[in-house]
Amino acid sequence: MVAILLESKYRAPARRGDAVARPRLYERLGHAAAPLTVVSAPAGFGKTTLVAEWLARGSSPLAWVSLDERDNDPALFWTYLTAAIQSAANGVGATARQLLSSDAPVDVALPALLNDLTELPAGITLVLDDYHLIESSDIHEAMAFLLEHLPPNLHVVLATRADPPLPLARMRAQGRLAEVRAADLRFTAAETATYLNEPMALGLDEAQLTTLTGRTEGWIAALQLAALSLRGLDDADTFIAEFAGDDRYVFDYLAEEVLTRQPAAVRDFLLRTSVLERLTGPLCDAVTGRADGRATLVELERANLFLVPLDARREWYRYHHLFADVLRAHLREDRPAELTGLHTRASAWFEAAGDPAEAARHALAAGDLDRTAELVELMMPMLQRERRETELHRWLRALPDDVVQARPVLGVAFVGALAQVSDFETVEARLGRIESMLRSADGTWCVQPPAGVVVADANAYRSVPAAVELYRAALALTQGDPEGTVAHARASTALAPADDDLVRSAAGALAGLALWAGGDLSGAHAAYSATVAGLTRVGWLADAIGCRITLGDLCRTQGRLGDALRTYEAGLAVNATTTAAEPLRGTADMHVAAAEVLIDRDDLVAAAGQLAAADRLGAHNGLPQNPYRRRVAAARMQLIEGDLDAALTLLDEAVHVYAGDYAPDVRPVPALRARLRIRRGELSEAASWAAGRGLSPGDDLSYLREYEHVTLARLLLARHQAEPEGTALEDAVALLERLLDAADAGGRHGTVTEILVLLALAHQARAELPEALDRLERAVVLAQSEGNVRVFADEGQPMATLLRTLARRTVAPAFVRRLLHATTSAPTPTDQALIEPLSNRELEVLRMLATDLDGPDIARRLSVSLNTMRTHTTHIYTKLGVTNRRAAVRRAEEIELLPQRHIG
Repeated sequence: MVAILLESKYRAPARRGDAVARPRLYERLGHAAAPLTVVSAPAGFGKTTLVAEWLARGSSPLAWVSLDERDNDPALFWTYLTAAIQSAANGVGATARQLLSSDAPVDVALPALLNDLTELPAGITLVLDDYHLIESSDIHEAMAFLLEHLPPNLHVVLATRADPPLPLARMRAQGRLAEVRAADLRFTAAETATYLNEPMALGLDEAQLTTLTGRTEGWIAALQLAALSLRGLDDADTFIAEFAGDDRYVFDYLAEEVLTRQPAAVRDFLLRTSVLERLTGPLCDAVTGRADGRATLVELERANLFLVPLDARREWYRYHHLFADVLRAHLREDRPAELTGLHTRASAWFEAAGDPAEAARHALAAGDLDRTAELVELMMPMLQRERRETELHRWLRALPDDVVQARPVLGVAFVGALAQVSDFETVEARLGRIESMLRSADGTWCVQPPAGVVVADANAYRSVPAAVELYRAALALTQGDPEGTVAHARASTALAPADDDLVRSAAGALAGLALWAGGDLSGAHAAYSATVAGLTRVGWLADAIGCRITLGDLCRTQGRLGDALRTYEAGLAVNATTTAAEPLRGTADMHVAAAEVLIDRDDLVAAAGQLAAADRLGAHNGLPQNPYRRRVAAARMQLIEGDLDAALTLLDEAVHVYAGDYAPDVRPVPALRARLRIRRGELSEAASWAAGRGLSPGDDLSYLREYEHVTLARLLLARHQAEPEGTALEDAVALLERLLDAADAGGRHGTVTEILVLLALAHQARAELPEALDRLERAVVLAQSEGNVRVFADEGQPMATLLRTLARRTVAPAFVRRLLHATTSAPTPTDQALIEPLSNRELEVLRMLATDLDGPDIARRLSVSLNTMRTHTTHIYTKLGVTNRRAAVRRAEEIELLPQRHIG
């Protein structure tokens, strides 16, 4: 969730009545070949006015965001940006905005926004004003991604005082950047004459205009201030002749001229309200103690006193930035004693208006640290609920440590903010201070705050002891201490108030992660089940979906395919209980996970349907892990179809898009890729992987490396087939026996089944048929009730031989026949007049190459990436001995891989 947005921030400023037409710059701003325009110049050069006037003369939709320092929070920045686009383009961007509101990361929401924009029938211009105020590297990185993937109908304009850290040089070299600089923005002599003698009506002659243009060097702010000073002045020649100095000096001098010429009441209003970032009538009244705020703002705008309207209704304004700087400098110099009172009154007004963030900002500016801390503490639940950890972290950094230390609720929130960014360096010391402050002499936690402890949110105080234990559990997890993690998580659960489902859920998840990493899958499943229930009670449904994916993964490893599938189906059903317009984030992951179970069961049609459903939802609907999990599932499908090249390409992509989290990586993608290398006979590549991971048959075993050690056993078995005289087979059997004991003890029956299959093949290779059949029979018994087929079928002809022999026994004859059918019905390439035949997937691509579909369309039809499709195409050209698409189709027709086309 995100904060309530200020509509005035994403409304273009109203047109100025004194604006000078600047066609030479309008043409540059509208440079058709440049998707990005940067208007970069110091303050006072008319950047905002120029862009607003240019856009007002056009007809394309306009999305405008006026940025300020608070927009360094990535979630807030992108929410304002999508809100602006949504407002300007009839709802386009709603998907991305909803994702952001449901705490989806920016790298998930941004592709959704780009996809929506491509559907627009007409172009749209996005203006980000005052971009120099953005310092967040996360925002800059995401902006670089946006610029790299801009659809042709989106034009971005950045108005900034300094060039941003974006790939401007590359875009300039590519001809994709238009630029307007300070030298361009300076008024020419003709523009100066137009401005001073028409809207300002000064009646200056040519000599005066030439002198003033030279003195100001076309700096628009200085010209505006000069015009205000010249109004009603009898001796304009003397004023212009004596006008000199550098920009800052000139500005200060002219500001002084303007201020001294204003009536005392106006001057007083300007100085007192300069403490405000935004101005509206009632707020100004509260700060100044007067009752004419709205009328004064209207009069200041009419008098061109550097007041910028922020909305069409003239309710909110701001001062020109440089003018505000000068006003504040005069206020500090002339009336320093008033600063505290002005900020205090502003803080009180914002608190009453329901804007605690602005209230806290003014309290901090007033130097009232206790009030600032109280306001921050009271708005913490909102910041945490809306996932605004960046803003919370900034507030807590702004407060002195001794102020935070006296407030345990704030202190624990600070720890939480540090944990969110994995900054655990000072966590233990901070937790220790909080604990020593709140534990009584007998070691129990104090129900009421002890003397000297400051608490603003009494309800939040009740959860502090549980939160201390919760973050101790998180710290232990990062330090590789699963026992400590579980102990602290259980202590947190015991201390949490009965109605604090969030702390209980978080503790359960941490305990579950630790138990999972230690191989206690039953304990992990119980902990995660409790977490899902708690998150569901408080309405955090997207988070609950993420936990359900973990629950299903645990079931698969335990060999409980039915329970896994039911878990995923329950997650998908959650969408029916919500009123949201879009499926909950993570729904795509549910479909991919369900596809994996269906592949295990050899229900390939249903699995393909689940993957297609995930693709229809789009990448933006997935969790960060979905891109690699989707490719892993697709690679398994390609492997079953016999297209090992496509499977390897997908796994290569999966390695590059892998995104980890706190969950243990118990099925590493590189190990999956090593298994495929073994299947392809590329044993040296698989051996390089094993060496890089430091694997050997005599290693001490752990659950975290169990999948890798089973993969090593597969490598040893394959090596024995290539070099029978070595010790690889004996090493494999010894390793598998130890792995079997460990998996059996941990109740990991899914892994047990795979190990038994490999042991059966190993005994077969040793010509020990009875032992091989005994191992295989137990594997069949374990797999039958759950319909686990592919663990047998993927082993090919050697497994088929064993299954035929096993079929003569009485154990599960129908299931054995099913296994035998799946094992012997693997697809084989079509008969082709080629030295190296095309794979089934390559034939499918070839058929589409003969149509009018372009590369991206073909990739979408096949549910693969464009890179994968290009790899297929390259292989097709190589095998057909051609170099382009037309030649490939012609050659395929000649050798009857494609039907001949009849023309005419």
